[in-house]
Amino acid sequence: MSKVEQLSLKQTVKQMEGNIVSDMNGEKVMLSVKNGKYYNLGSLGGEIWDQIKEPVVIEDLISLLLEKYEVEPEQCEEQTMTFLRQLIDEGLVEAK
Repeated sequence: MSKVEQLSLKQTVKQMEGNIVSDMNGEKVMLSVKNGKYYNLGSLGGEIWDQIKEPVVIEDLISLLLEKYEVEPEQCEEQTMTFLRQLIDEGLVEAK
């Protein structure tokens, strides 16, 4: 079961400290020093990661992605929320 039961568009998300991130052929890869795991965020995940370096409201993050990419709003919201939940579950992102 997910540690994040509810994640709202009005919440703010931001990166947790203690991760080493690098670009590899257009994709972001990350090592979590805290849990000793490697993650491949991909190119779009890397874009989201870059955008949450500073606290950002999820709704604003989705709006930014919709401006940059050709994607249906519902699909963008669903996939962004799923990705953020995974990052939160792994202890890589905090939501307030």
